[in-house]
Order: sequence, then C-alpha cells, then structure tokens
Amino acid sequence: MLKTTIADPSRPGSLAHSARSRRWQELLRCFPDLPEMRVLDLGGTPASWRGAPVRPAQVVTVNLDPHTAREAEPGITAVVADACGPCLPGRFSAERFDLVYSNSVLEHVGGHYRRRQFTDTVHAQGTHHWIQTPYRYFPVEPHWLFPGLQWLPFRARVAVSQYWPLGHIRRAGRADAVRDVQEVELLSVTEMRSYFPASDIWIERFAGLPKSLVARK
Repeated sequence: MLKTTIADPSRPGSLAHSARSRRWQELLRCFPDLPEMRVLDLGGTPASWRGAPVRPAQVVTVNLDPHTAREAEPGITAVVADACGPCLPGRFSAERFDLVYSNSVLEHVGGHYRRRQFTDTVHAQGTHHWIQTPYRYFPVEPHWLFPGLQWLPFRARVAVSQYWPLGHIRRAGRADAVRDVQEVELLSVTEMRSYFPASDIWIERFAGLPKSLVARK
C-alpha cells in the first residue's frame, strides 16, 4: 500500500502522480504546440503515451525491448533500436523531429561514453529537446525509494536491492541485484550541463529540494 501511495504514477493522489502532473504542466508551458509536433521518445514506450494528458501528432519511440513493437498504434510508431547508437535505423536516420523527449533514461544507458552517444542522438535528431533524469543528490534514491542509497558502497546497494520491498526495481537474487545496481548512475547538475551546454537546465523540486533535472531547449 505504501509503495502504491508513493510511487505509482498512474494512481491519482500518489506523490509520483503529482510530480508527473507538474512536469507535464511545465512541458506544455515550454512547448504549447506539442499536439502538433512530431516527437522522438528515446527509451520510451507506446504504452506510456496512451495515458498522456496531451498526444502529439506523431510519436516515434526508440527502445531496446522488442515487446514495445507490439504496443504500436495509429500515431505511435515503435522502433526497436539503441538510442545510444550512431544513428537511428532505416528511414528515421535522416529525419529530424520537432522534439526529442526522454524520461528517466539517461541514468540507465551505461557510463560517460554511452551518455555522450545518447546526447549526440538528441542533438542530431531534434530541433528541440526535453531530457529528464533524476538528480543524484536528492536524499531518496528514486528507483528503490531508499534514503541515501546512491551514496552507499556497492555491496550495500546490492544488499538493499535484494531485500528492500519498495521502489520500481523488484527484489531479486544477488546476480540480478548486482546488474540492477550497475545499471543506475544518477547525474549531478554539472554533469547534465556538460552534456547539454546550450540548454536550459530546469531543476524540478520536491519539498523545496532538487529532485530531478531537465535539459530543455
């Protein structure tokens, strides 16, 4: 029940739902023409757009999970590809979109080199962008909902991932927990600015504290 109240973005009244609603309001303030835009969503899924407050004219999602291709529907195209690749496959490789969008993906791509490839894709494919990632120094780690987890030694983070019941990442055996911990690298404001030097970095706050970062242009 506590997990649902805090972390379920589809549940009205949850903290996650309230945060997502505020983020959508800011997105629409920055891009009021979103309903007419062609949007490239790096790391997203068609399902995530079905419940969106506003549907763009066209959405193309890029995700490594082949199951996302089954979720496509009119107006939403699912491409199974690596958002950190040198370019997108097929007809999308030469296209530019009105907006490149990404939500809580940059911290998962795997190290500085891969993050640089990801941002190269953002700049190459879009006229504008909105790239969100959780802030490293928010006191509660957002994937596990565990206070200060990101600052613990690696071994301690693995132990938490094995047994902690809250958050978005399921409890798992040691091998899977090691993989899950390895796949999350939260970013600081300085790092975000280094990847998006010409962008405005909007700091999303919760209870007055910086909670996530958005590079927008």
